[in-house]
Amino acid sequence: MRKIVLLATAAAAMASASCPAVEGGVGRSFIGAQITPYVGIIPPEPGFQYSFNYIYLDGTIGGGRQVPIAGEVALNLDATFDLYAASFAYIWDTGPSHWNFASVVLLPFDQVDAKADVLLGDIATSKKDSDSGLFDMTFVPVVASYHVSQIEHWSLAMYISAPTGTYTKGQLANNSLNNWTFAPAVGYTHLFQQGTLEFSALAGVDIYTKNDATDYQNGSVFRLDAMLTKHLPNGWAFGLVGGILEQIDDDTGPTADRLNGFKGHSYGLGPVVSYTHHFTKTSNVSFALRYVAAIDVEKELDGDPLLFTISYSP
Repeated sequence: MRKIVLLATAAAAMASASCPAVEGGVGRSFIGAQITPYVGIIPPEPGFQYSFNYIYLDGTIGGGRQVPIAGEVALNLDATFDLYAASFAYIWDTGPSHWNFASVVLLPFDQVDAKADVLLGDIATSKKDSDSGLFDMTFVPVVASYHVSQIEHWSLAMYISAPTGTYTKGQLANNSLNNWTFAPAVGYTHLFQQGTLEFSALAGVDIYTKNDATDYQNGSVFRLDAMLTKHLPNGWAFGLVGGILEQIDDDTGPTADRLNGFKGHSYGLGPVVSYTHHFTKTSNVSFALRYVAAIDVEKELDGDPLLFTISYSP
């Protein structure tokens, strides 16, 4: 079983951009961005693993559609995001068995630029904001992996995102969603062709607390990502990733009620390429690039996430 890098995905910490139609047109998750290679597997070798993650998104909600954002109602939202995140994982020393465990911390920083027409009564005025700095941190106290066999694996985890970034009511660009988010998730990995062909899937639900600054309660969001990857002997890997984000229930609060619950969804599909160099049997460095094209977008920022990751296992 190869040693992998565990990620509390960088996409779980982004503001005001592309996801189901929660406040600001964005939730904690991006289409096709939550899943990682071998998501169902935690290897038995104990120790730390590290990664650096970058996400870029440029998207719009145009056509005069109204968007609730930071206590305002905006039209024609246009936003650009650069998210940089360092993740640290520790694999517990439990030895080879059917169960292995790990813990993960994600430290994110962002640069957000947003512009929109903000409604003041019946009048729309143009507004532009930028912000950068520490974003909302994500913690995974325990990731549990169950190895059914050498080729079939499951994982269970609870992602917890805290409002550690700064937030200002009425500002289009913020470094926080200003709520806690709890996201239980189940991962699955199946290996074919002597382990060179990998199918992985990750399903979860993002459950939000209320944003007390705006009295806005995001609805829960179901997410499902899947990835099929062919790993070559020279370290290169090529594959396809797909994602579904579907809001389960309506947003609530005075602004959400005006917009009939602002409930939406997002579907996407795109290519993945990666390269892994092994120093020893368990030590390696990996580089991965992922592009996810939005296929169907409803009541959210319409954009195609681009993800780059560097991972290191000492």
